[in-house]
Amino acid sequence: MEYSYLGKSGLKVSRICLGTMNFGPVTDEKESFRIMDAALDAGLNFFDTANVYGFKVGVGATEEIIGRWFKQGGGRREKVVLATKVYGKMHDETDGPNDEGGLSAYKIRRHLEGSLKRLQTDHVELYQMHHEDSRISWDELWGAFEVAVQQGKIGYVGSSNFAAWHIAIAQKEAEKRHFLGLVSEQHKYSLLCREPELEVLPASKELGLGVIPWSPLDGGLLGRNALKKIEGSRSGGNAERVEKHKQQLEQFASLCEELGEPQDVVALAWVLANPSVTAPIIGPRTSEQFESSLRILDVKLDESTMKRLDEIFPGPGGAAPKAYAW
Repeated sequence: MEYSYLGKSGLKVSRICLGTMNFGPVTDEKESFRIMDAALDAGLNFFDTANVYGFKVGVGATEEIIGRWFKQGGGRREKVVLATKVYGKMHDETDGPNDEGGLSAYKIRRHLEGSLKRLQTDHVELYQMHHEDSRISWDELWGAFEVAVQQGKIGYVGSSNFAAWHIAIAQKEAEKRHFLGLVSEQHKYSLLCREPELEVLPASKELGLGVIPWSPLDGGLLGRNALKKIEGSRSGGNAERVEKHKQQLEQFASLCEELGEPQDVVALAWVLANPSVTAPIIGPRTSEQFESSLRILDVKLDESTMKRLDEIFPGPGGAAPKAYAW
């Protein structure tokens, strides 16, 4: 396993992040436990979840599964750098009107306590804002996060789905308070979604944030089964999108065949090769999928391959401001 510091922090995380969104709704508890055990065996120490994960089986269910896995002991909790998120509606009737999607000091305190209870732990290493909330001042937000850090309930603060200007303002306001600020940004980034290269990636690198890409396979579209439409695969419900990108996906499949590597491994290796990226999130449904994902650490794409991928999946044209001006 390879490791990297998370942004400007002193926290070392594996260069692959285990995403747990499937745990509960798609992957049953027994298989979820098996995947997490396999992750630790492989040296993967970075786990990502969110308080709302669980969806059709109930929001919070994924955190509960992770909590029961921790409860088994064996150093499981001590070996994991745990990240969860706050923002979404938790359907907690005690919150009333304050349980709508968004952020506030009130909500951060209550929902953090809920996550800790479900996760059966007294702290999380990384607490992330799942989305930005422009209605709330940074004085309120940083004040709430400062208290949580001082109490030892969170180690670091991260953002998710922020624009570059949100990140810039957040860091400016944190600096005024002599607070560390954000150490990471979790953002959608893949061969089919390269807009973050314009501003989010360069801003994160300049301002000291590690980038944690979510959906690096674009919902399965860049996976090995996208063109096969295998029943039960995530690409199965993407027929229209597959058709839209069919020419690109066929060229991509041909290139991967030449390389002797499956599409998902090449797509993940490409994301990992970006110097702004700390760790892409993989979301395996099975232990077998998890094991195959580890291959990305062994695949190093050469210059000619990177150039060919740029031709198949053109980027947005460089980082700002040069992408917008001469």
